[in-house]
Amino acid sequence: MERGQPVTDAAAVGVAVSIDDADLELLSKGSHPAPWTVLGAHVLADGSATRFSLWAPNARSVSVVGDFNGWDGRVNPLRNRGWSGVWEGAVAGVGAGALYKFELHDANGHLLPLKADPMARQAQLRPDNASVVAHVPKRRTLPAERAVANARQAPVSIYEVHLGSWRKRADGGFLSWDELAAVLPGYVADMGFTHLELMPITEHPFDGSWGYQTLGVYAPSARFGPMEGFQRFVQACHDHGVGVLLDWVPAHFPTDAFGLARFDGTALYEYQDPREGYHQDWNTCIYNFGRWEVRNFLIGSARYWIECGGVDGLRVDAVASMLYRDYSRKEGQWLPNVHGGRENLEAIDLFRALNSILGAQCPGAITVAEESTAFPGVSAPVSHGGLGFHYKWNMGWMNDTLRYMQEDPVHRRWHHDKMRFGLVYAFSENFVLPLSHDEVVHGKGSILGRMPGDDWQRFANLRAYYGFMWGHPGKKLLFMGQEFAQPWEWQDAHELPWGLLDDARHRGVQQLVRDLNGLYKAQPALHRLDCMPEGFEWLVVDDADNSVYAWARHDGRGGAVLVVSNFTPVVRQGYRIGLPVHLQGAWQEALNTDATVYGGSGVGNGGVRLLPEPVAAHGHGHSLCLTVPPLATLMLVRPSDR
Repeated sequence: MERGQPVTDAAAVGVAVSIDDADLELLSKGSHPAPWTVLGAHVLADGSATRFSLWAPNARSVSVVGDFNGWDGRVNPLRNRGWSGVWEGAVAGVGAGALYKFELHDANGHLLPLKADPMARQAQLRPDNASVVAHVPKRRTLPAERAVANARQAPVSIYEVHLGSWRKRADGGFLSWDELAAVLPGYVADMGFTHLELMPITEHPFDGSWGYQTLGVYAPSARFGPMEGFQRFVQACHDHGVGVLLDWVPAHFPTDAFGLARFDGTALYEYQDPREGYHQDWNTCIYNFGRWEVRNFLIGSARYWIECGGVDGLRVDAVASMLYRDYSRKEGQWLPNVHGGRENLEAIDLFRALNSILGAQCPGAITVAEESTAFPGVSAPVSHGGLGFHYKWNMGWMNDTLRYMQEDPVHRRWHHDKMRFGLVYAFSENFVLPLSHDEVVHGKGSILGRMPGDDWQRFANLRAYYGFMWGHPGKKLLFMGQEFAQPWEWQDAHELPWGLLDDARHRGVQQLVRDLNGLYKAQPALHRLDCMPEGFEWLVVDDADNSVYAWARHDGRGGAVLVVSNFTPVVRQGYRIGLPVHLQGAWQEALNTDATVYGGSGVGNGGVRLLPEPVAAHGHGHSLCLTVPPLATLMLVRPSDR
């Protein structure tokens, strides 16, 4: 049979060329466990042909076009499977690597722009946008040790990366998955991070969207290579003891003509009414979360990356925009739910279904919500009425503490509550403390750039802030470049300024982050009860005049770490911290952000065993007498705990 000819005889290829009715039934009900194995392009078992299938229930006709038929829609029309809305057909001589799109006529017979395959597992590099026939990747089971490393009791310290600008080739091009695998996992492991979070790597047409305007939620971006390379990259991360989280974007999609918008001439993937289906902030479409087939498309994508990509979990973008129908809309610009409320009940149901399915079918994998409101129970189990995420970004903590750190130290006494307020709600969710890419773009500058004072004070403030963050309850997340104090705003078109590490100040911050991660992992008190109130105890909460905070972290098994932060440039000699009876005993500095190795002044209590004295302080009969360095955070352990 000639290449490009339709295949009608199953015996000619030795396998069925039609989708089974049972699969169509599951797709229509939104309950197919692996829609990527049915829809899209599938090379038949003997390699003689490829079956193409597409969901387009309102189209009058559908053809597959590609380099195998001269992009002529008359050559390979697909047949309609009736009630399912699926079109299918097999084309002889087409194998992996072939380029294709779909040609559709709408219900009135009007020719639509050629459409890329929504289920494509590979695509061309922008600006080209054809889909590429690719084999279905083998499923991968998450290793048992990864499930342990992802647990709430484990140390979770996340390094967030935009792959296109972490490093580049000498010619400015993108590194391949294998080139990245040779350098990135080792760097993340050396820095002590437990997880690597990748900003969206699914296919997207515009580099400047950083992947958040994705149109290929089943395809790794051609910028880095195909799925096989991605799988090797994930394996390299796991070999270094590093988990992989993917930024996953179910909130919206761009309106490019070759994409999902008005796919078959109707609002197929998006809500019909723009008050529901159009996002004004991003000029994008909003998925119809209530449509079964769309839900299956999205949940299938999530499962695909975990089950086939082998990743540890997903960070779900823009959850707040999905939960509320009036998100970023004025009165009259949104439609209430069936009860007259502002919540998007369909999105809520989608999240609960997503997290329930992943919990049952992908044990050990986790989901993390970027959710910026006080919506209750984001990280509570579905069985308890929650959304079922494992973790939630703590945007309130990030906003409050950054505002405090931007204040001149002389004024911080008037803003003392900003640093402690997060503890009022710190255990209402399983929180991640994020200093993400969002804080170093759009004119915000860098984290270092927000620190006040002269050059020495800016670095000292940053080191003290990082110490505060790592000592605070909650998992950690730091965006790339901030681990060595990048002094200017992130630019996605350029690689990180690695040359800054020739400067001892930047190298010192990098060493501090490495040591903070090391201590965080080594001391169960700093992570085991991260999400539980039993793991935290205030020791000094109201010393606004000195801008000092002190607290204890507990592991629930008798282990503890003391954390002391001084946010003024004044050395606090003889500073007393009252200790309750259960914290009696000898203490010793384990980390001092003012140490000379980090670029600090070297003030502190290094090498000295500190014993409580019978001097009352903070309501306790015994206290520790410390030298608290300027603009610094101390972490102290009992010597036997080190």
